[in-house]
Amino acid sequence: MASTAELDRYRQAAPQLYELLRHKIISLELLPGAPLSRVQLSADYRVSQTPVREALLRLAEEQLIDVFPQAATKVSLIDTRHAEETHFLRRAIELEIVRDLALNSTPELLATLKSLLDRQVSLQEKQDFGGFAETDQEFHRCMYSAAGKEALWKLVRSRSGHIDRLRRLHLPAAGKITRIVSDHSQILAAIVRGDPLAAQQHLRTHLSGTLESMEQIRASHPQFFTQA
Repeated sequence: MASTAELDRYRQAAPQLYELLRHKIISLELLPGAPLSRVQLSADYRVSQTPVREALLRLAEEQLIDVFPQAATKVSLIDTRHAEETHFLRRAIELEIVRDLALNSTPELLATLKSLLDRQVSLQEKQDFGGFAETDQEFHRCMYSAAGKEALWKLVRSRSGHIDRLRRLHLPAAGKITRIVSDHSQILAAIVRGDPLAAQQHLRTHLSGTLESMEQIRASHPQFFTQA
């Protein structure tokens, strides 16, 4: 699972393990339902079980893993109700953020968003789904930061594990990446024009795409989802 070179021995192990394991879960390198062994993780990363325990605790708090005492620890299955709740939260926050940015944009923000959009186009051409997904997240994080809402980004991120995995399953679908690039282009164009209503409408359309296809995604990967 791991390369020992992934850990920086000059930094605390637990936060690094948390980020590494979280990335593996969100990217679907660790699939929903996959078992996790505290002993094996400790051996893989050459650390004691204490930082492993701390990292797993944070992942459990985000509902990315399920811990069964005296039994097993597994990557959690995707909970569609949790995904829908997070979508509702994120949409409410980001509608206000893009409105504020359309009314108060800066040249620095516009240049950063344009650079990220250009990178997405490049990654689209390469069919680099992992890099594309990360740049997609950075596009949105940049808007939170520009609006002075970094704490809200952390809140949304802490709840996004289920919907982010749903999006990763959806990303290879025909036309999905093209739609994301188009949506981001339209959001950016509306911000450039100073048109808050258009920015909100394009964002609403953008965030709804995966949930509209949720049943098809679930039908294609039933083993990755909860039964409820």
